[in-house]
Amino acid sequence: MRRFSIAVAAAVTLGVALSSVPAQAHTGRPSPGLAHCTADTCHFDVPPGTYDVRVVVGGKTASATSISGESRRSLLPETAAPAGERITRSFTVNVRTPEGEPTGTEGTPGLDLRIGGTAPALAGIEVERARHTRQIFLVGDSTVCDQPGDPYSGWGQQLPQYLRKGVSVANYADSGESTVTYLGNPQLWATVRPLIRPGDLVLVQLAHNDKTTDEATYRANLEALVAGARERGGQPVLVTPIVRRWFNPDGTLNNGTALLVNGLGVDHPAVVRSVAAARDVPLIDLTAKTKALVESLGVEGSKALYLTNEARDNTHTSVRGATAYAGLVRDELVTRHLVPKGTVRVG
Repeated sequence: MRRFSIAVAAAVTLGVALSSVPAQAHTGRPSPGLAHCTADTCHFDVPPGTYDVRVVVGGKTASATSISGESRRSLLPETAAPAGERITRSFTVNVRTPEGEPTGTEGTPGLDLRIGGTAPALAGIEVERARHTRQIFLVGDSTVCDQPGDPYSGWGQQLPQYLRKGVSVANYADSGESTVTYLGNPQLWATVRPLIRPGDLVLVQLAHNDKTTDEATYRANLEALVAGARERGGQPVLVTPIVRRWFNPDGTLNNGTALLVNGLGVDHPAVVRSVAAARDVPLIDLTAKTKALVESLGVEGSKALYLTNEARDNTHTSVRGATAYAGLVRDELVTRHLVPKGTVRVG
């Protein structure tokens, strides 16, 4: 792939001709940026940072375009444009190294965007360094992280598609981490904490790997994460863990495996709720929300949310499940007035 450089503060405009879009979908003279895109990918040779992306989708025929980028993050949901119409959408994306899980591979330098959808038609794109952005930092485990490969997806990987320009998701969740290891690994909390700016949100969902953490330690670790975010001027938000898809014979999830009670009897969601109340921290009760959704779908219907069929995995989510759970987080962010309603996509 050919690459090009841009000044950090300058906007770059591209017109992209996709192989799946008829040539007549583009009017006027071709943009000089065409040479810098392949059929379904554009690359921007920019340094780490936060960038605003403005896209124009649509062509002479009806189209439906989605955009993902970096470490398989969903950045723009499939957007339909009637024949002959152009639609403009904007979003903000975090570019960093490593580009996915903090302890994972570095990934590719710069910003990579992938064009998808059932009938993609990208008519133009601009990228510029973001100047006024609120960050949402994610501190979590494999159920939250930017999973590197199909069919896995963390809910944090799907959250960006629900946000408009001005709010970026910096997903520092990492597979296999507990509250103990997240605080102890210099690639994790010690890296995230200095990046937090006043007004940034810090969503914390850690529990799945605290299998041998006693209650006093688990509570103290959550309190340390809360205090660390506040010391930087950030707004901590505690998130109870997503349920495991582990049904009782009566079709409910009322058991320790599903509801994250560890081998020492520590009820992780209950402790998270307790710390949130004691420290006056906003709470997203994702355990309760995901429990209700999974039970409503039933034993068979809920399989599509997890990797039950693909990998006999009832802990990790599919793209469909991660997208649904990210939607629950989006709803709670709005309901609790943690982000302005105008910065969230509700459709």
